[in-house]
Amino acid sequence: MNNHKKSAFKLILLFGLVSLFGDMVYEGARSVNGPYLKTLGANAAIVGLVAGLAEFLGYAVRLAAGYFADKTKAYWLFTFLGYGLLISVPLLALTGIWQVAVVFIIIERLGKALRSPAKDTILSQATKQVGTGIGFAIAEVLDQIGAISGPLIFSILFVIIGKGDRSLADYQQGYFLLWIPLALVLVCIFFAHRAVPHPEVLEVSATNPPESDKLSRVFWMYTVFTFVTTLGFANFALIGFHLKARHVLSDAQIPLFYAIAMGVDAVAAVAIGKTYDIFKAKRSNAQAGLITLIAIPAFSLFIPGLVFSTKLSLVLAGVIIWGIVMGCHETVMKSAIADLTPLAKRGTGYGIFNAAYGLAIFIGSALTGLLYEYSITAVIAISIFIEIAALPVFFIMRKEALK
Repeated sequence: MNNHKKSAFKLILLFGLVSLFGDMVYEGARSVNGPYLKTLGANAAIVGLVAGLAEFLGYAVRLAAGYFADKTKAYWLFTFLGYGLLISVPLLALTGIWQVAVVFIIIERLGKALRSPAKDTILSQATKQVGTGIGFAIAEVLDQIGAISGPLIFSILFVIIGKGDRSLADYQQGYFLLWIPLALVLVCIFFAHRAVPHPEVLEVSATNPPESDKLSRVFWMYTVFTFVTTLGFANFALIGFHLKARHVLSDAQIPLFYAIAMGVDAVAAVAIGKTYDIFKAKRSNAQAGLITLIAIPAFSLFIPGLVFSTKLSLVLAGVIIWGIVMGCHETVMKSAIADLTPLAKRGTGYGIFNAAYGLAIFIGSALTGLLYEYSITAVIAISIFIEIAALPVFFIMRKEALK
């Protein structure tokens, strides 16, 4: 293994640890934010709107963050600042009204917006040495260890506290514990920067310089596909609200089910990431891996009818499929941007992709939250219809990619 490959693996692993501890913080919180807002007095429409708005702002700001990260080349600075704003999560332990909690939830998403294009650009440069699909998959597996551990913090805490509905103080105690992984996040970023301060050399040594700095037609079609299929994807904040409001699961079981989804996500990420690289190698075409994206609308079709039921076995099945789709989102969708954009436009590409992704989550979450107040059947029907509409977009994109 040459020195560049060693450096690439080291950077991928260190960023995986950053994501591991970072996910312990924010995924732990996200697993209970819906029930927590309900405890503070918010209804389903508010939860859906807040979840969607936070995601939208968090993704829309990435458009500017990616652009300025490219212009300034200050990828590490954006990464440090973005992860620093995770401080808003343990600060949820100090809230007592839902409006204040909403502010902290939005700040956390804005922090993710600042760091994501820069972090993904740095990571994409390292993955060029080992394969974009498997490189992002390795980082995602470590990421999901944190995504499992975070919700389990709340589940274990709630079990220790005892039976019955959780009080405001119980939730605040869980948020307070997240100070520990937050400190570990910042330590890992420091070591990652110290290990590979100039990650761009990893991509330059692995590939020829791109011939054009323009974003391709396939990239824009990919962005449209991302928007449509994400529009119909259920947000876990509303799923968690449903499971609590309909008494399908206890307060301790909801984050446990989220942890199950994150575990499935990790396994699915490796499988889909490896498959993505195999298709690229088999066709000797960096865009051939896009074929694997068919899994997203295909699996998403089944989620709403399962997760919004009141039968435990159906909900569990739905959560497992939800985890599979999340594995595709976090691995293949990010890998594709690395293969569809030139290095000089990488941060901008991630910014545009994430802005489209966030807008879709905002509209989809707000719409389903409002519809939920009137008809769960309507929520299920609309979600399925949207995923079906994503299929022709996929086939058009696939045809263009394989030209």
